[in-house]
Amino acid sequence: MTHHKATYEQHIEELQARTREALQREGLDGLVIHSGQGKRLFLDDNHYPFKVNPQFKAWLPVIDNPNCWLVVNGEDKPTLIFYRPEDFWHKVPPEPNDFWTDSFNIVLLQQADAVEKHLPYDKSRMAYIGEYIEVAKALGFDNVNPDRVLHYLHYQRAYKTDYELDCMREANKLAVAGHRAAEQAFREGKSEFDINLAYAAACRQGDNDVPYTSIVALNEHASILHYMQCDNIAPKTSRSFLIDAGATYNGYAADITRTYSQNSSLFADLIKAVDNVTLTLADSLKPGVAYTDIHLLAHDGIAQILHDTGVVNLKPQDIVEAGITRTFFPHGIGHFLGLQVHDVGGLVNDDRGTPKTAPEDHPFLRCTRVVEPRQVFTIEPGLYFIESLLRDLKATPASKYINWDTVDKYKPFGGIRIEDNIIVHRDKNENMTRDLDLN
Repeated sequence: MTHHKATYEQHIEELQARTREALQREGLDGLVIHSGQGKRLFLDDNHYPFKVNPQFKAWLPVIDNPNCWLVVNGEDKPTLIFYRPEDFWHKVPPEPNDFWTDSFNIVLLQQADAVEKHLPYDKSRMAYIGEYIEVAKALGFDNVNPDRVLHYLHYQRAYKTDYELDCMREANKLAVAGHRAAEQAFREGKSEFDINLAYAAACRQGDNDVPYTSIVALNEHASILHYMQCDNIAPKTSRSFLIDAGATYNGYAADITRTYSQNSSLFADLIKAVDNVTLTLADSLKPGVAYTDIHLLAHDGIAQILHDTGVVNLKPQDIVEAGITRTFFPHGIGHFLGLQVHDVGGLVNDDRGTPKTAPEDHPFLRCTRVVEPRQVFTIEPGLYFIESLLRDLKATPASKYINWDTVDKYKPFGGIRIEDNIIVHRDKNENMTRDLDLN
């Protein structure tokens, strides 16, 4: 990982600059960022999988170690309090020695509850950033997750450093390897469970390592937007396959979706049509364009498909105006991508957190910002045959425009989503997913 060192040092400089501005706005001297701590299952002595505070992993790629702390003020070299207990029950993390360690003063912490002696004594102008409010109060922090600090940091997180872009390219490489293996398993008639195993084996990440629970959906299951079960018995006939699955690298996420047809040219043609919409929308991502406009363009593209396939007997513009596309494409066109899959700061108008909500007719859109260079987006149009939404549509006057026999031909395939991960540069777009020849 030494090849990251130069860009990582620039990344730390940028985080220091953002921290200085955030502290000045709030009148603070520093931030104490908690990696988090283990959570026990209710009435049990086992723990939930640990998930690190995103504000912590923004600074360094330590994503699997609870009870760590960062003390940062935007000026001095940050201090990392690194938890390294004496423990014969669990694996103890090695003493830090990687490309990032020179950027920190590192203190080793042997007992989690002994951290106070390593924290600033006067906490009156320090702010705790993290999830564990009771811990913060017990340690003497009065400033906990101050709004103006978080609004600013979240807004700025949309602009990725070179180090972050490198990490996201690597995450895409891992995810693409998994997607290729998953497609092959589908072609072989495997179950959802076995397809998921093939994905994990190829990208070398288990269920607790990937950035979100993988969606591995055969046939009608592809109509469930967040289908997160995995049947362990293969269906008698595998007609279609939708996989929405990612990977992580140094804490940064990839988020890719593909849909496949086994033997049906009817459904394969529909997949190709949605794929063309994805590519068109990806080309439309340009600095100065409102992301909301990209979403509305997606509805135009889905309307054209509904018209061309004879699902709806209306002109494309009339399909959109009648609100029919929302039955077949009910989610947003995408979102920011980065330290989190649905990265923060998408629904604000400025770095003070002024809300910029999604349009009333499109409440599930996760980003309303104006597109700018160094932002990373997903573009993920879909076309689904969702039983409950179709039933609602059937009860409206628009039902008379729908060829229900044609709908019934598509319903056994569930639905389609095609999702790419795209970096917007000043003069071009970089489709990280297509650059790796995942079509």
